[in-house]
Amino acid sequence: LILFVTLPIWKVNKKETAQEEKAEEEMVGIKGALKIKGVPNLLLGFFSYCALESAVILWGSSYLVGAKGISAERAAAGITLGRFLAGFITEKMGDHKMIRLGIAIILVGCIGMLLPVSIDEFALFGLVIMGLGCAPIYPSIIHATPSNFGEKNSQAIIGIQMASAYVGSTFMPPLFGLIANHISVGLLPVYVLFFLILMFFMLEKTFKLVK
Repeated sequence: LILFVTLPIWKVNKKETAQEEKAEEEMVGIKGALKIKGVPNLLLGFFSYCALESAVILWGSSYLVGAKGISAERAAAGITLGRFLAGFITEKMGDHKMIRLGIAIILVGCIGMLLPVSIDEFALFGLVIMGLGCAPIYPSIIHATPSNFGEKNSQAIIGIQMASAYVGSTFMPPLFGLIANHISVGLLPVYVLFFLILMFFMLEKTFKLVK
C-alpha cells in the first residue's frame, strides 16, 4: 500500500542530466561483467560463502543437539552469542585481509566442531567461532568490488554477486538437509569445510587476477 501511494514521487527525478546518461552508457552490463577477469571466480567464492554461512545458521542447532547431544537451549544460546559478538571483530585491516582473517577463524571453528572429544563446549565454541569468522566476509567482498574491478563495473558485478549469494543460501542448506536425513547431521563441519576451501581458492585467485 505504501509503495502504491508513493508511486508519484518516482516521477520527480525522471529527467536525468546529460552527465548521468553518459555515465550510465559507460556502465558494463551483466554479460560484459561476466567476461571481466576474476569475476567468475569471485561469484563462485561468494556462492560458497553464502552456502556455508546459511548451512551453519540453519543446521547449527540440529548438529549440536543431534550429533553432540547438547541441549537445544544451550545450542540456541551459543549461536545467539556468536551472532552478537560477530560485529566486534571487524577492524581497519583492508578488505582482503579481513576476508582472509574471517576464513582462518571459520577454519578454527570447523576444527573445534570436528574434534573427537566428549566435552560439549568444544563443539559449542566451534560454532560460536564460526559465527565470528563469518562476520567480515560478506561486507568485505561487496566493499572491495569497486576497487577490484572499477567503479563503472561495480554496479553490474554487485548485482550478479547478489544473485550468486541467493543461489548459495537458497539451495545449499536444503542439500545438507538431505545429507543429514540420509547419512548424518554430524557431517555439517565437513560440509562447511568443503565450501570454505572452495571459497578460499576462488577468492585468492580473484585477488591475484585483479592486482
